[in-house]
Amino acid sequence: MTTLSAAILLFLILDPLGNVPVFLSLLRDLPPKRQRWVLARELLIALGVLLLFLFAGRAILAAMHLREESVSIAGGIVLFLIGLRMIFPPQDGLLGHQPEGEPFIVPMAIPLIAGPSGMAAVILMASNDPTRLGDWVLALLMAWSATAVILFSATFLYKVLGRQVLTAVERLMGMLLVALSVQMLLDGVRAYLAG
Repeated sequence: MTTLSAAILLFLILDPLGNVPVFLSLLRDLPPKRQRWVLARELLIALGVLLLFLFAGRAILAAMHLREESVSIAGGIVLFLIGLRMIFPPQDGLLGHQPEGEPFIVPMAIPLIAGPSGMAAVILMASNDPTRLGDWVLALLMAWSATAVILFSATFLYKVLGRQVLTAVERLMGMLLVALSVQMLLDGVRAYLAG
């Protein structure tokens, strides 16, 4: 996997376009300046979590006595479910009912930006080729930067594109995530059967 393909994969998993309507609804009661501050904080928390799993993911797996194949299979299943919810969103929204007040860590940083599938993806990248950690950090930073740009311009994108276009893009990204999840699942099963 090249650095660019890893960045594209992570960008699809982070799903910034699909998160635009969710983030707007979560932040709608805050003043614009506070919205930007909360968004920056949540993006940095998510980046920290993903970097933690990139560098310490193998140690976390070893401490929990988990094999990489199980993470690949679990990540594929979770990614599949997220993709299905993007294609066929439930009536009460992608995350269900959310409490009032300013979001902190949950649900914006985790699981919307740094979700289980993103954590599994960075663990797998680091596990499959630990000699390329620099490439994986670069790929993560590229995907995270593109996500940050899109989320900071969420209000503008929502006005220009409208809810219907963003919904269509979210469903298209959901289809891509379903395809990626099936591939992750198959790779995990193949590695398990080979081992």
